[in-house]
Amino acid sequence: MMEAQNKMGTARMGPLIFSMALPAMISMVINALYNIVDSIFVAQYSQSALAAVSLVFPLQTLVIAVAVGTGVGVNSLIARRLGEKRQLHADSAAEHGLMLGIIGGAAFLIVGFVLSGPFLAAFRPEADTLEQAIQYAHIAVGLSFFLMVSIMCEKIQQSTGNMIVPMLQGLIGAIINIVFDPLLIFGIGPFPQMGVRGAALATILGQVVGMLIGFWGVFAHQKTLRMDMRRFRWRAQTVKDIYRIGLPSIVMQSVVSVMTAGMNAILIGFSQTAVNVLGVYFKLQTFVFMPVFGLNQGALPVMGYNYGARNRKRLMSAYRIALFTAVVIMLIGLAVFQIMPQKMLLLFVSRDDAAAAQEMMRVGVPALKTISLSFIGAAFGIINSTFFQAVGRGMDSLIVSVCRQLVVILPAAWVLGRVAGLNAVWYAFPIAEIAAFVISFILVVRVCKNELSHFDDKKEAAV
Repeated sequence: MMEAQNKMGTARMGPLIFSMALPAMISMVINALYNIVDSIFVAQYSQSALAAVSLVFPLQTLVIAVAVGTGVGVNSLIARRLGEKRQLHADSAAEHGLMLGIIGGAAFLIVGFVLSGPFLAAFRPEADTLEQAIQYAHIAVGLSFFLMVSIMCEKIQQSTGNMIVPMLQGLIGAIINIVFDPLLIFGIGPFPQMGVRGAALATILGQVVGMLIGFWGVFAHQKTLRMDMRRFRWRAQTVKDIYRIGLPSIVMQSVVSVMTAGMNAILIGFSQTAVNVLGVYFKLQTFVFMPVFGLNQGALPVMGYNYGARNRKRLMSAYRIALFTAVVIMLIGLAVFQIMPQKMLLLFVSRDDAAAAQEMMRVGVPALKTISLSFIGAAFGIINSTFFQAVGRGMDSLIVSVCRQLVVILPAAWVLGRVAGLNAVWYAFPIAEIAAFVISFILVVRVCKNELSHFDDKKEAAV
């Protein structure tokens, strides 16, 4: 029954990390694919529809921030309790996680159907764009309950070393989304033409199926945790332990939403195309970042388990392997963005709209080339955040993220835009990553010196 626990404490580190990370990386790449395909279909429908989806993106990021942040707290707590041989506490953490996912999903009903309209209107977009953005938000944000619960099921399974079922959740959900996107957006066959509402509905359909697969994985497939929701009772200490890691992670990822909204506010002062370019960038960069986030999901439970087992050598071995791999992935992404930005941007404009394509090239090419310079620094930021979360130092992750996404990037973008124009705005991204790298490096050294130096590495085999 404890096979996943044992392998995280004894298996050779390189094969262990990649065996656990590869399914998550595949799942993340598939999710990146359907995000891009979704935007490509929307862009073919109209450029105003693409702008509408881009304006809603901060709200969708907020949903993911709450879901993934809470899930990270649950994942870290379960892995640490398994490493400490505290089975009942690990089971309770999983049960609390599922209930918190349900509550979070219900809360976003209010965000999607009540608060999204005033939020989107604050950007003062064109009337047609605003109408489509509200339509998209009502479905994609208001019905995000299924995504919240699905992500929690993924995190619970990943904490035990099970990466296959979470991969299937993402894979099958993405396939359903990709299949239904053109059918519902353009009204193919028996389906009505729904535009952006069709894109949002296709996304929800994929999330519903992902959630159902997640339920099967949590309650029927995995054997490490013994979850029984009939016996569930709220335990304040467990909630506190979850959010000691999860809350900083939520805030850390929520600042991405704030940053995106702030960047949209800065860019819309230049043109709607500038907003579209930022939205396109966030879609394209998922192909680079999602494999690293998948690597992160494979490395987090391994680091957390060995931190709980007080095995410093295995913990740091997992950190070094994850960091090296992330840097390699980001180098490949940097090369692609530098070599072929035009070809990537052309995917997001209609072939019949030559003027829109020319404007997208004028704004987008320098944007992609400049922003991608931040990729290497981002590799360090992501893996360092994983390290902080695994060792229970969620506040360190929060410090780094707030400095990168708020303290540096938005002021830098505003100043650069005022002083040197639109093309200079994009340099705020690499500037912010340099600052985040310096801060996170200092914090990692501090943790290693002040805390991990006291660990007893009696069991150093199979590193």
